Amino acid sequence: MNEPSSHNSPWSIDSAKDLYHIERWGAGYFDINASGHVVARPDPKQPSNIEITEIVAEAKRRNLRFPMLIRFQDILRHRVRTINQAFTNAIEDCDYQGRYRGVFPIKVNQLREVVEEVLKAGKPYGFGLEVGSKPELFAALALQTEPDSLLICNGYKDPSFIHMALMGIKLGKRVIMVIEKLEELGQIIEISRETGVRPIIGIRARLLSKGAGKWADSSGETAKFGLSTAELVSAADRLKAEKMEDCFQLLHFHIGSQIPDIQSIKRATQEATRLYTQLHKMGFPIKTIDVGGGLAVDYDGSRTAANSSTNYSLQEYANDIVFHIGDVCNAEKVPHPEITSESGRAIVAHHSTLVVEVFGSIEKGSPQCQFSYGTSEHAVIKELLEIRDNLSSLNKLEAFHDAMERKDDAHHMFNLGIIDLRDKAKIETLAWEICRSVKSSFSNQDFVPEEIRSLEEKTGDQYLCNFSVFQSLLDHWACDQLFPIMPITRLDEAPTKDTTLADITCDSDGQINQFIDREGSKDTLRLHDLHPNDTTKSPYYLGFFLMGAYQDIMGDLHNLFGRVNEVHIFLDRDEPCGYYIEEVIPGNTIEASLQSVQYDNKELRRQLKTQVELAIEEDRLKPSEGMRLLSDYNSGLNDYTYLKF
Repeated sequence: MNEPSSHNSPWSIDSAKDLYHIERWGAGYFDINASGHVVARPDPKQPSNIEITEIVAEAKRRNLRFPMLIRFQDILRHRVRTINQAFTNAIEDCDYQGRYRGVFPIKVNQLREVVEEVLKAGKPYGFGLEVGSKPELFAALALQTEPDSLLICNGYKDPSFIHMALMGIKLGKRVIMVIEKLEELGQIIEISRETGVRPIIGIRARLLSKGAGKWADSSGETAKFGLSTAELVSAADRLKAEKMEDCFQLLHFHIGSQIPDIQSIKRATQEATRLYTQLHKMGFPIKTIDVGGGLAVDYDGSRTAANSSTNYSLQEYANDIVFHIGDVCNAEKVPHPEITSESGRAIVAHHSTLVVEVFGSIEKGSPQCQFSYGTSEHAVIKELLEIRDNLSSLNKLEAFHDAMERKDDAHHMFNLGIIDLRDKAKIETLAWEICRSVKSSFSNQDFVPEEIRSLEEKTGDQYLCNFSVFQSLLDHWACDQLFPIMPITRLDEAPTKDTTLADITCDSDGQINQFIDREGSKDTLRLHDLHPNDTTKSPYYLGFFLMGAYQDIMGDLHNLFGRVNEVHIFLDRDEPCGYYIEEVIPGNTIEASLQSVQYDNKELRRQLKTQVELAIEEDRLKPSEGMRLLSDYNSGLNDYTYLKF
C-alpha cells in the first residue's frame, strides 16, 4: 500500500496529488488547486487554469445533464505542436538531413471537430491524415484543402478505394496508397492506367521485430498487414518491370498500438531502415519512412513498460527514431528520408475528460442495515460479537480467519434450516464489520498480508455511477486498459472510502475494479463519503481522464445509452474566466437510440396509443390518465438516455 494515509499526517492538497498520481499522468495539463478542485491547463506554458467544476456549473445552467464529455481543444493544438517540436529538436541535434511530416490516423478519433482541430494546428507543419477505410478516405479528401496535403491510405483496398485515392492526386494532394498485400499492387497499376494518374505507392513491410505490450501479437511474422521480405522483393521486381520505380515513394512499418518499451521501437526502426537502404540501392528513390503508430501514453503515471504506461518520453521517442534512421543511412551512404509517424493516441488522449455523477452506493454491512443484539443470540452471533468487541487485543489475522469461517458456517446452517434469515443477516453484518476493522488495523504497516490486501475490494463500497462502461470506457472492459479516475472536487478533504465503480447498465461487466497505482494497479479507488443523509451537499462528480483516443468512437450501444452530452472548451484571454464554451453537442435521445436499432418511433407511438385506447375502453384507465401517459411517453422519447437526478 503506497497511498497516503490521513492517520500518518494531516491531509493536504499534496496528499491528494500523491494519492491520485495526477502530476505523473497529467503531463502538465491537469492539477489540483488550493481549493481542492481539479483544474485543466490546456496550454501548460500559459497561466490559465480552468476549474472543471466551473464547466460543470455552466453546463447545469444550460440544462445539460450528466454524464458529460469535456473537450479541451487547446490541448489538441498543444499536442500537435509538441510532437512536431520534438522531431524538430531531434533532427537538429542529430544533424539529420531529412524533414519530419506527421499524420493523424483518424481511426483513433474520427469525430469531425477533432480532425478539423488537428488539421488547423498542424497546418504550419504540413501535418496530414492517415485513413484505413473508404468512409475515412471520403472524409479526409474533403477536409484537406491545402495544396500538397499528405494523405496516407492504409488498410485493404478495393477498386473504388483505389480510384478515389487517385482522384485525390488529381486534386493536387499527395495521396500515398500503402500496399498491405501483394495483390493490391496489380490493381493499383491497372486502375492508374485506366485513369491516366501516376500513383504514389507505399509498401508496408512485415518486420520480424515485434512490438511490446498488449498489442504485441499484431506485429511480427504473423501480422495481419504487410509484405514479407520475399513479397517485398517481388513487388519491387514488378514495379521495375512496369518502369514505375519512381512511384514507390514510402516504406511503412507498424508494430502495434501503445508500445510501452522503447527498445521495441529502436529494433523495428533499425530493421526497417536496413530495408530502406537496400531498396534505395536497388534503384527505388524512396522519399519517406513511415514508422507507423504506437507512441504510448502514460495512463497510469508509473513511467514503466507496463501495458498502460511507457518507459520513454516523447522527446526520447523522437530522438531514437531520428538517430537510428540517420545512423543506418550514414553507414550505408544513402540519403536521409523524410520521416512520417502516425501518432494518434499521443495527440488526442489528453484532450477529453468524462465527468460522471455518483448517485449512490452499495455497502457491505451498511449503517442502514445495523442490528441491535440481546443476551439470547445464537452462539455464532455471540462468538462474533466477542471477536468484534475484543479485536484490539486479538491476533488480527486470526480474527479475520475466524470471522470468514463463521460467515461460511452461517450460509450452510441457513441452507439446512438451522438458523433463520435474521440470524444469517446478523452474522454476515458482524463478519464484514470485523473484516473492515482488521483491514484498517494494517493500514499503517509496512507489510500487509495478501489476504488482507484482497479485503480492499471485498469490503469496499460499490459506488453507482450514471454512465455506461460499454459506451464511454470500452477499452477498460475489452482489454483492461487503465484510465486515471478521481474526484473533481473535495480534494482538500481526506477521502475515507475504498470503492469500486458500477455503471447503470444491466450487465455485471459494467464495473471498474482496477485502478492506476504507482506500482501497477490496485483493486479499489479511495473516494469521499457521499453524505447520504445530508441533502445540502453538492453532487459528487468523478473525472475520467485521457479519454480522447478510441473511447469516443468505439463506444457500444449496450442498453441503448448512446453518446453522452459534450462541450468544447477554448481558451480566450478576453473572456473574464479565461475560456469559453465554443460548442455544445447533445448526447443521444431515447428516440435517436431506438432509431439506430431500426425502431420506427412513429409506429411506437401508434402502437402505444392503440393500447391506451383499449385500456380506456375496458375502464382500466381514465381518459385523463391515458392522455397523460401518452404525453409522458411522447416527451420521454426526446429525453436524454441516461438517468436524471
